[in-house]
Amino acid sequence: MEPTVHFGDGLRPRKQNDDDLDVGGVVPLRVRSRSRGTRSSLEAYKARVEEHAEDEDAGLRSEGDYKQKQIFSIGQIFVLAYQATGVIYGDIGTSPLYVYSSTFTEAPDRQNLLGALSLILWSITLMVTIKYVLIILRADNDGEGGTFSTYSLLSRYANISNRDPREATMIRMERQLTQDLGRSTKTVRSTIEKTRFFRNLLKTIGVLAVSMVMADGVLTPAQSVLGAVQGLSVVKPDITKPTIVGVTCAILILLFLLQPLGISRITIVFSPVVMLWLALNAGFGIYNLARYDYTILKAFNPYYGFDYLIRNKYEGWRSLGGILLAFTGVEALFADIGAFSRQAVQISWLGYAFPCLLLAYSGQAAFISEHPDAYSNPFYNCVPKGWLIPSLIIAIAAAIVASQAMITATFQLLAQIMKLSYFPQIKVVHTSKKYHGQLYVPAVNWLLMIGTVLVAAIYNNTTSLGNAYGVCVMFVTFFDTSMVTLVAILVWRIKPYFVLLPWATIACLDGAFLSSALVKVPDGAWFTILLATLLASIFILWRFGKEQQWFAEAEDRFPTTHFVKTNDDGRLQLTEMYGGKNVSSIEGFGIFFDKAGETTPIVFSQFIRKLTTAPEVIVFFHLRPLEIPSVAYEDRYHVSRLAIPNCYRLVVRHGYMDEVITPDLASLIYEKVRNHIVARALDREGERQPAPMATGTDLGNTTDLTKINAKLDVSEKTESLPSSSDPSARQAPTPTLSASSTTARLTSIERAFNHEVLYIMGKEQMKVRTGTSFVRKVLLQAFLFIRDNTRTKIASLDVDRDRVIEVGFVKDV
Repeated sequence: MEPTVHFGDGLRPRKQNDDDLDVGGVVPLRVRSRSRGTRSSLEAYKARVEEHAEDEDAGLRSEGDYKQKQIFSIGQIFVLAYQATGVIYGDIGTSPLYVYSSTFTEAPDRQNLLGALSLILWSITLMVTIKYVLIILRADNDGEGGTFSTYSLLSRYANISNRDPREATMIRMERQLTQDLGRSTKTVRSTIEKTRFFRNLLKTIGVLAVSMVMADGVLTPAQSVLGAVQGLSVVKPDITKPTIVGVTCAILILLFLLQPLGISRITIVFSPVVMLWLALNAGFGIYNLARYDYTILKAFNPYYGFDYLIRNKYEGWRSLGGILLAFTGVEALFADIGAFSRQAVQISWLGYAFPCLLLAYSGQAAFISEHPDAYSNPFYNCVPKGWLIPSLIIAIAAAIVASQAMITATFQLLAQIMKLSYFPQIKVVHTSKKYHGQLYVPAVNWLLMIGTVLVAAIYNNTTSLGNAYGVCVMFVTFFDTSMVTLVAILVWRIKPYFVLLPWATIACLDGAFLSSALVKVPDGAWFTILLATLLASIFILWRFGKEQQWFAEAEDRFPTTHFVKTNDDGRLQLTEMYGGKNVSSIEGFGIFFDKAGETTPIVFSQFIRKLTTAPEVIVFFHLRPLEIPSVAYEDRYHVSRLAIPNCYRLVVRHGYMDEVITPDLASLIYEKVRNHIVARALDREGERQPAPMATGTDLGNTTDLTKINAKLDVSEKTESLPSSSDPSARQAPTPTLSASSTTARLTSIERAFNHEVLYIMGKEQMKVRTGTSFVRKVLLQAFLFIRDNTRTKIASLDVDRDRVIEVGFVKDV
């Protein structure tokens, strides 16, 4: 069987005449054989000398590196469903506070009220229950939700996106073979892959959807909290507007101060509040239906909704902008499944939130049918006597909670776009060991707090905010419809003609609401569209700059043997491509840092090419973060030897709760490299003399490695020395023999470590290439400005700063 070679995202058979330097500098994994067979001593000696010719299996690729969808027990799903109620449904759940007042401009007659209620009930049913809960939630990307995760899912099944070459193999590609696809599916995929317009369109849709959710994330807290606090005017009519705005801002600040606690802790308070709020709405609904007008339930017949639109024509269409407020927050429902799971969201919606809301709107309509003026403040006016004060307290509490859905969604979406290089890397805090997807992003939290407080103070009433609210929601729901349609074709492999009719039906529904919402643009919706456009521009700009950076770095993305080779005397020399100069050696233990890494760290290639010197012992230190709390200690470290002498690679796989960069990092690296050398030697000794021996995992418990090393050294020399009866063998160069022995390697790393330890890190400066067009130059200058002001500083690493060397170099983009 032919061995396989990794090419970034995929695999293909490696032929014997393939060049070792493949696309992107990703080299084939080596297939090693440890069998000696009947080799002579000279053959064994030559094999050992040649062992330096290639890198060992670098350990950079592992099945466990892929994003894994977390599996929950039944008990955990119900716990998550309870938590989801407190986070996700605050926004949708508080809509009964203002939907009727936003739909009607004057007291409605019973016929119009019946039609509006029908539209509300069926909108929630179609847009939330059928479209999102039953269909769109199934288009998750290994447990992550949101429009951008859907784009990420599509990019795994179709070649529509470039990736950072250093992290490409951490993405599980599942593109179907062309011959396995039906003709129509094959046509759709090839059209998207071959047409630059469609690829860019999908990218733009994904980015715009994230931006619009974030823009709504600024408005939602202000809208919901201000709407609840305005209820104070029902109890105390003479309360002033500045008082209402001041109380709103104070509550908003408190809400954002709670975010560092994490979702699990927040829901201890939030979930009971939302569950009580929904139960209260359902209870009031049943009471009003029984007491005033239960016949309003005829609105479950969709005929009344169509009749309302036909009779009212333009005004009926325009009122859809108010009706859509009944399901605002549905986009957060999709984005937040990363924190709760699809099953938990489905259980909490279908089993609790959905029926409570149907009863709430029906009960309010029953009361308004006999008291038409009550539409202006539907919830408080419909409260039974004696329940006003308790309802006000619970409504304010629920409105505070309502903001949590969008805040959590913003954290989730920002983490997704950072992983795909659409935004600079900023600090993300995982707040739960048990539920891996629960996140908190400090910088975004404080920016959202400032934004919502300013919006609440400037708009200062829910009517103005309502005009700005809803447009982005409809854009996002339409984007979700289109993206999930492509998922159905390319991922679920449903025939396009089976998907067309459902897509057209839902797209028409989205279009009706969206067109009505666009009427609000001059009255305030311009703000969210402008904010979303600015955010999307930043995301696309950053992605454009990162792709240009990857192209500029391509010349450094090769194995060590591309830059340097070993002479017959064991000394290093630059390859002919880089001048062929001899490389001098400096005493010390050099640790070259790399982010994720696929081959040689860029800082090493720059260091050795420009300084023509190298530390006596070289270690490439690669960090491989996994989206789990912790990696077992025995699986955390993987050491391999590279093609040049005394050069090793250490890959560290770690979870978000693991501490990796510590003050004694050098000692840990030294120990892991030393243990690897001994373990390799023990493996070879075990093949020669099968017997119970210490394994690599037992090395940490070995009390006297010196004796083992001495034994292995004698054995190696006995094995490696050529036979004295073989004249040709006596000519073998002894310096290489000595350098290849276990004792020599151990002596080298111990001497280097004891002499000096250096942490060598790169500081890459980028300059716009001369002759670049004006537009491209402006874009790249903007990218470089953001990059230079968001880079992680060396000072943030918890290592001995006296041992840190920062190597600066310049790349043209």
